[in-house]
Amino acid sequence: MPLLQERERDIIRKKLEELSGPVKLLLFKENVFCETCGVAEQLLGELAALSDKLQTAVYNRLIDDQKAAEYGVERVPALVLEGPKGGRVRFFGIPGGYEFATLLEGLKDVAGGRADLAPHTRQKLSGLTTPVHIQVFVTSSCPFCPMAVRTAHKLAVEFPNITADMVQAEEFPELSQKYNVSGVPKVVINDKVEFVGAQPETSFADAILRAVA
Repeated sequence: MPLLQERERDIIRKKLEELSGPVKLLLFKENVFCETCGVAEQLLGELAALSDKLQTAVYNRLIDDQKAAEYGVERVPALVLEGPKGGRVRFFGIPGGYEFATLLEGLKDVAGGRADLAPHTRQKLSGLTTPVHIQVFVTSSCPFCPMAVRTAHKLAVEFPNITADMVQAEEFPELSQKYNVSGVPKVVINDKVEFVGAQPETSFADAILRAVA
């Protein structure tokens, strides 16, 4: 049974026509102990069938361990979007519900290698040289989570030292427990600075600067 209905496919196909260039979608999975990997792979296949600009590859995290290490993938399912500026936009867990729109917007940004960031955000982070890892914990039913994920992913598209992850809190309970996720979206930066809520760009930038200070 298809995950994307015919009407949805038509809308998505038109959205993908806006991509300015090709995007690689790399899915990392495991054949055992991953209840959602099959769904993630099916979703990837249905999405890729809607545009010849989407180039897909599927890896087994355990067998293709060097490739997983190259992209910093330690858990599955993981979807990496890679464009001309690299593969620092990642989804851990299925980007379903409200997060599917985030995936489509992320594809557009990654394809063009540029995101719609405010000038003051670019200025604040212009001297960033320290690696930054942003994790945004979400649930698929959270209407406010996509805003936080979008901001994190836009920052990763623009700044080569930033990697940004969407993390489905329900699919990774061990991570949710580790970071005391009791509300979403919860943003964790370099395991040092965290906040809850869909904060504006300037708050993200300030939090990044605190995390690398």
